[in-house]
Amino acid sequence: GFSGLAALVSCSDGAAGHVATQGAPFFQLDSFFRKETDRLTALAPTVTKTVARNGEQETKRVVISDWKSELALFAESDINKPAWRASYQADSATDGSIVYTSTDPTLRTQEIRIEKHADGKKIKHIAITNRNRNMLYQSEEQLDYFPDSLYEITKFQSVRFLGDSRYRIQAAFAN
Repeated sequence: GFSGLAALVSCSDGAAGHVATQGAPFFQLDSFFRKETDRLTALAPTVTKTVARNGEQETKRVVISDWKSELALFAESDINKPAWRASYQADSATDGSIVYTSTDPTLRTQEIRIEKHADGKKIKHIAITNRNRNMLYQSEEQLDYFPDSLYEITKFQSVRFLGDSRYRIQAAFAN
């Protein structure tokens, strides 16, 4: 059902500004999504949530009761680990966005793109690409977060002997 699949692939949304923790070389996804979790828990917004698996989908209007779990995949993509300092390259674009790209193909989080509004402060969009590969399992996740608007998780996984699966969770915030 809907809740079982939603638990399988968890996701969320947010609207704070740039989060910088002293000594952290990269944007702090975990801090950003911790603040979003607190903010969204207090707001308790209604979202229109669509969960799809291998072409079957279900859409419901819901109030998310556990934003921490809902946004977990986003927060878990944080790349501020001391051992990874030299494993990511940061590039800034003229529009003020920052892209962190992994230089190590074995790391789960391969790319993070942070786009800001014209004021250069508020986050407009966070896009994350995660990959996992080993002899038995391969997965790719695309995570997109537009604060107070929409979040989406698209996941493809291929498990040897079990086959391929595609998941998509999208939640649009009610205005």
